[in-house]
Amino acid sequence: MAFYENTIVAKQDLAEKDLKIVKDRYNEIISKSSGKVIKIEEWGLLNLATRIKNYKKGFYIHYKFEGNNETPVSYTHLRAHETRH
Repeated sequence: MAFYENTIVAKQDLAEKDLKIVKDRYNEIISKSSGKVIKIEEWGLLNLATRIKNYKKGFYIHYKFEGNNETPVSYTHLRAHETRH
């Protein structure tokens, strides 16, 4: 298995329960695609380098996980089809 890292940036105004839903969703997709989450780091609310849809900040969540060659593809697929809040 290979080692991967990925950082998610969530909207700054998401409620705590919505952030938990996002984290659970990513954990689930990694696990379902033969991956194993090693560590989740919540970096907190940080400034974005450039504005995105009038947002100046984002809540950063960093994942470290192991997986096979399909795990990152499944992860990217989830991001592309995720519903927006």
